[in-house]
Amino acid sequence: MATSSPTASYASPPVLPDRYQTVLLFGAPGSGKGTQGKALGSVPRFFHCACGDVFRSLDTRTRLGQAFLEYSSRGELVPAEITVELWRVQIQQAVEAHRFKPDIDYLVLDGIPRSVEQARAMKGLIEVKKVFHLTCPNRAELVVRLKKRALKDNRLDDANETVIRTRLETYDAESKPVLEYYGPDLVQTIDATQTPAKVLLEILQTVTVF
Repeated sequence: MATSSPTASYASPPVLPDRYQTVLLFGAPGSGKGTQGKALGSVPRFFHCACGDVFRSLDTRTRLGQAFLEYSSRGELVPAEITVELWRVQIQQAVEAHRFKPDIDYLVLDGIPRSVEQARAMKGLIEVKKVFHLTCPNRAELVVRLKKRALKDNRLDDANETVIRTRLETYDAESKPVLEYYGPDLVQTIDATQTPAKVLLEILQTVTVF
């Protein structure tokens, strides 16, 4: 009678890609990236990681937590080396916990990369399949959205209008060039002033062909 190998009943470990297959949600603060990220993350085979949530969960008593607080309280970008390292650790923890399965899941990012420097630092970690650029030309509307979010989610970084406008200026100066970095073939512009459902539909119509 033949006997099976002790390891025969165990499946082979998944072959992980060299880079995470990634969808970027991109736009100014208040454009709805987080809302769309959560919605897309609820779809099977998509894992959502919001960089802002990673930062806000930091212990502000630590060195990294204090660094984040120092920059965010002024509406400035956190330096790339801090941002990318925190993100990398968070993603690795998600892989180890089997919440993110990079062999079969797409990674959905919002809030990172926020600068060309960050995009370059992440080049060896992610393979960007699409960049959804959520646009809202009316800055006054963005300010209103952010103030409402501050009250709803108790986000102090959204409560001060001076800080909000600094964040919007920082987005124009440092974040918008990321769109040129990835190029027109990868970037799809979506009107963020539509209802969240219509914005999500436009995104889903594209990601379903991946």
